[in-house]
Amino acid sequence: MSKRTKAVFIVLALIFCGTLFFAHSAEVDAAVVKQGSRGAIVTTIQTKLKNWGYYTGGVDGVFGSKTRTAVIYFQKKNGLTQDGIVGAKTAAAMGIQLSSSSSSSSSSNYNSDLYLMARAVYGEARGEPYTGKVAVAAIILNRVKHKDFPSTVSGVIYQPWAFTAVHDGQINLGTNEECIKACQDALNGWDPTYGCIYYYNPKTATSAWIWSRPVVVTIGNHVFCK
Repeated sequence: MSKRTKAVFIVLALIFCGTLFFAHSAEVDAAVVKQGSRGAIVTTIQTKLKNWGYYTGGVDGVFGSKTRTAVIYFQKKNGLTQDGIVGAKTAAAMGIQLSSSSSSSSSSNYNSDLYLMARAVYGEARGEPYTGKVAVAAIILNRVKHKDFPSTVSGVIYQPWAFTAVHDGQINLGTNEECIKACQDALNGWDPTYGCIYYYNPKTATSAWIWSRPVVVTIGNHVFCK
């Protein structure tokens, strides 16, 4: 083999290795969204943060300093590592999928909503009877359908001051099989509240307004109303 042929093979090998390296880097980068990132996933993040009151900038699909600041604010409020990077845990807390292939799948959206709801139900109602857990999950879904609330599960759950478990960080405690099953039952159509969009514990509620709502049913320690 001539020196020239060897040189060609070396160059081709270097190009091939470089291609693998950049492909791998792109794959790694796709696992997180951070300052400098662009695209539809950034638009989704900005939209959610704006709806929840964390972000005041424009929804332009460009992850700039304002978006990073909003992400840090969200992370601080939800007991997450405050690095301004949307990785797996922060994305799960926002109710989004980082993978473009899975984000287009209805089943993955279902799973994402299910897990986020289950965490909220665990934080809000882990000491309640099973029907009470289903009822809290049903409240979330009823709000998604209602014109006065955000139109997504994550939007409803992270709406400012909407749920005590979000405000005090209990949503970050995780969940259990019973809460997951309760949310599955709610997603499958069981609504023990008969369409209610509010609930409260009469032993701890301090809002005069919530006491004025028409009561539909009491389950465990919670009163459900419209």
